[in-house]
Amino acid sequence: MFRRSRYALVFTCLALGSAGGYLVESAVRPVHAEQKVVPVVPQELTSYRTIVKGVVPAVVSIESKVKARRSLRFRADRDGTVELGLGSGVIVDPKGVILTNYHVVDGADFVEVHLPDGRKFTSQDMAGDKKTDLAIVRIQADKPLPYLTLGDSSQMEVGDRVLAVGAPFGLTGSVTHGIISAKSRAMHLNAYEDFLQTDAAINPGNSGGPLISLDGKVIGINSAIKSRSGGFQGVGMAISSNLAKDIMTQLMKEGVVHRGYLGVGVSDVDREVAEKLHVRENAGVLITRVFPKSPAAKGGLKPGDVVTTIAGKPIREGAELQKLILSLPLNKPIEVAYLRDGEAKTAKVTVEEQPEDYGLRTVPDDDDDQ
Repeated sequence: MFRRSRYALVFTCLALGSAGGYLVESAVRPVHAEQKVVPVVPQELTSYRTIVKGVVPAVVSIESKVKARRSLRFRADRDGTVELGLGSGVIVDPKGVILTNYHVVDGADFVEVHLPDGRKFTSQDMAGDKKTDLAIVRIQADKPLPYLTLGDSSQMEVGDRVLAVGAPFGLTGSVTHGIISAKSRAMHLNAYEDFLQTDAAINPGNSGGPLISLDGKVIGINSAIKSRSGGFQGVGMAISSNLAKDIMTQLMKEGVVHRGYLGVGVSDVDREVAEKLHVRENAGVLITRVFPKSPAAKGGLKPGDVVTTIAGKPIREGAELQKLILSLPLNKPIEVAYLRDGEAKTAKVTVEEQPEDYGLRTVPDDDDDQ
C-alpha cells in the first residue's frame, strides 16, 4: 500500500527481451537480386495487445480504508472512513480471491476493490503474511470472475520480456513493459525474499499488481522500487510467483502461514572464515548466534559451530538452510551434523513453529536468522 504521505518510499517491478535470433536469421538468408524483400515482423515485437486484453480484466485496484476515529487526525469522508492508500491486486481464483501485497492492506478495517469493468466490491475478508509482504483479499461475486494463473518464476531468465499491470498514482489499468534484469535478489525488505528485478516503469500504486510473462501468466507480484528520487529509476522488484504461490495456498487454506525455525543466526563459510576455523570453504554454514530457548539452544548448538547437514541433506550456504528448515515438518526431531573445533558432532533438534515476531527487524543484520 502506498500511503499518500509516503510516495517517496515506494517499490515494484517488470521486464523485456530481444529478437536477435529472428534478425540474425533474416540477415543471413540469401536474397535474389530480382526479389523484393518485405520484412515480416512478429506481432509480439510491435504490440502486446493480445496479451494485455487477456490480462487487464483480472487486475484490480484496491483502496484500503479505516473507520474514522477521534484519534485520527485525517479528515474522514461522508461515510465516516479514512483512506489509508491505494494499491493493486490480481484475481487468482474465479471465486473471488485476490493476491496483493501485505503493505497494501496493512492496518485496513476494510478495502474497496475496483474491477476494470466498473464493478466495486467491499471486503473485510483479508489474510496476510508480513514476513513475505503478501496478502489475499476475498470478494463475493454473483458469477465467476476473470482470473490469472501463477506461472513458474524459476523458468524466467534475465532478458525475458515481461509486462507490469497496476494503478500507478491511481491510474488504473496501466500497462508497462521491460525485461527481467536479475533473479533471486535479496533486498532485506522482508524476512523471506525471492525477488525478480526488472526495469519496467513502476510507481506508487503499482504495489500488489502482477508481473506478467509473454504467455499471460503471473510470474511476480510487483512490490518495490529502488530509487533515490522516490519515483521510477529503472530498478523494480517483484516477489517471485513460486514464493507467492506457496504463501497464497497457505493463506487460502488456513488464513496464516506456519513456519519452522531453529533459532540461529548464520553466515556462509567463505575462504577467510574457513581459514580461521580450519575447515573447507563452503563446508557448511557458521552459527553466529543462538537465540535463548530456541530449538537450537535446546539441542545444544552454539555460536562457532559449523552446520554441515540437516536431516541428511548437505548445507553449503544460508539460503539452503533457510529453504530446508521451512520445508521440514513441525515438532519432529531431526539430526543436525556439525563441526565444533574441527570435531564432527551430531545433535537432535526439534523444529518448532516460529514466534510471530521472529525474523522481523527494522535494520538488517550481517547474518540471517533461521
